Order: sequence, then C-alpha cells, then structure tokens
Amino acid sequence: MSDPKFIVLGSNSFSGATFCDYLAEQGYDVVATSRSAEPADPMLPYKWQDRPGKVRFEKVDINHDLDALEALLKREKFTHVVNFAAQSMVGQSWDHPDDWMMTNVVSTVRLHVLLRGLDFLDRYVHVTTPEVFGSTDGWVREDAPFNPSTPYAVSRAAGDMSLKTFIDTYDMPAVMTRAANVYGPGQQLYRIIPRTILSAIGGAKLRLDGGGKSVRVFIHMRDVSDATLKVALKGEPGSCYHISGYDVVSIRDLVERILDQLGKDFDECVEVGPDRPGKDQAYLLDSFKIRTELGWQDKISLDEGLADCIAWARRFESSIPELPATYVHKP
Repeated sequence: MSDPKFIVLGSNSFSGATFCDYLAEQGYDVVATSRSAEPADPMLPYKWQDRPGKVRFEKVDINHDLDALEALLKREKFTHVVNFAAQSMVGQSWDHPDDWMMTNVVSTVRLHVLLRGLDFLDRYVHVTTPEVFGSTDGWVREDAPFNPSTPYAVSRAAGDMSLKTFIDTYDMPAVMTRAANVYGPGQQLYRIIPRTILSAIGGAKLRLDGGGKSVRVFIHMRDVSDATLKVALKGEPGSCYHISGYDVVSIRDLVERILDQLGKDFDECVEVGPDRPGKDQAYLLDSFKIRTELGWQDKISLDEGLADCIAWARRFESSIPELPATYVHKP
C-alpha cells in the first residue's frame, strides 16, 4: 500500500474541518473540498495554529461539479477519500426533502460510481449517521435494522444501503462510520452546545425543545477524528464502525453542565418549548467493535470538552456575532 494521500469531501462542515485539522496535526497534507467558499476562521480549526501538515482548499460541489472532482482525483491520485459531504439538518429536511434526497442519495450514488473505477483508491470512508436507526432502545450495534423517522434519516439510509451494494458487487474498498452527537470548538452556532454557550454569554434565553428530556451520548470531534483516521488506515473493507462514548446525558443535563461552568442559573437562561416533529429520543451507539478491532478509545470527558468549547467562544467572542446564528439552507 502506498503512503496515504487524503482528500476530504465536505470540509466546510464542522466534522470535516476538524478532521482536516487532525490530519494536518498528524503530519498529513490534505486537500479539503466543499461546495461553498471557506467560512470564517472561527469555524475552521485548521487555521487556528500551524500544523506539521498542510490543508489546501478546493471548491467542489458533488451535486454539480462531479467532473471537476473526477479530474482532481485522477490528477492527484488520492489513496484515501473521506466523505463528510451531506445535507445534514434533521428538522429542516421536512421543508425540502427533495434537496436532501438529491445530495444524500442521487449525488452520493453518482460519487460511488466514480470511486468504484479508481484503481489507486485504497480506502473510501463514508461518514454517515445514527439517525438511520431512529429512536433506539438500548445500545445499538452496527448490524441493527434501519428505522428512519425523518426525511434526512431516510436519505442517509438509502445512501448507506446503496453503498453496501457497491461493496458486495464490486469489492469496493469502502468503510462506513457513524458517530453519536459530535461536538467541539468551531461547531455551527445553531447546534445545542455553542447555542447554549453563546446564549448564556450574551444574556439571551435559550429555547429548549421538549424541556431537554431526550438523551444523547456526546463525543468530542477530536476523539471522532482519531477514530476516523484509524478506520481509514486499518478498517476492514465492507465494515461499519460506530464511534461513541458511554456517558449518557439528557439535553437538560448537558445545558445545566454548560451553565454551571459559566456560573449561570438554568431557570434564568432557559425557556421550554415543544418537541420538533420526528425527533428521536435516544441515540445509544455501541462502540465495542472499533474499540476491540482497532484499539480506539475516547479520551476527552464531556466536562473537559465543554470547557474547550467555552474557551473557543471566548477566543472568538468579538467575531462570532458576525457569523450565521441559524441554519441557512442551500439546495
């Protein structure tokens, strides 16, 4: 196998940008691609400090620029393609479900057709989501049946199932990952952790859907990046790996932990609203497989990670108000 040469699709996403930074920290030069121009520096961890490796950005949209992507792949002969590109908002997928289907199914399948013909490809990492399982009961392993409950989840399940046919039929060197509720510095401002921090710092009320009863396992994106790299380098082709910790918290408890670190009172900072349609009450992924096969383990506790996010918010406090505070849909 040749020395790994990485291209990351969807690099403007929080997860993609953090993974690019992690690769650079490990000494890899990486090409980062996304459909929009790079966002502001507070959202791009690979611009916060010098790293041994370099990140080079190329503007490529898998919905419209597949020929350009093909030319880039063949010109530079990337051995490892890691795909974070997706329409990923759950609630908004009800408003434009066809856009979610276009990106997460049609364009993703077209990408897989392209990748299956590359003889220099050592590994394709398809980053997907636990939402394909719907609301889970207990700890769920990789072979659990799909039970999607939103247009977003349906679109990701369809893309995952299609990829499996490519793996089974063409021996495509692909692996899948699913991570439960990633977070960390540079996450989009409308996500629950940065939204809570910024609301508390700015003195605004945080709206908490359903009172925060649903439970999650939150995992720092640096731990996820470490796992993703292990999967890219050593994962068994055709396998799926769950990336998760085991510290289960309710959304309310999460918000309380953040407010405690900021010295704020819950009742003064939070107002309770109704649950959004189709919201799943639990995602509990069993990560036994990646821990035993690849020797991965999460290292950053939730409280340490929340402190990391608060430090990021303080560092970029002057520029964050200029950034989008709500999701902006791009068809």
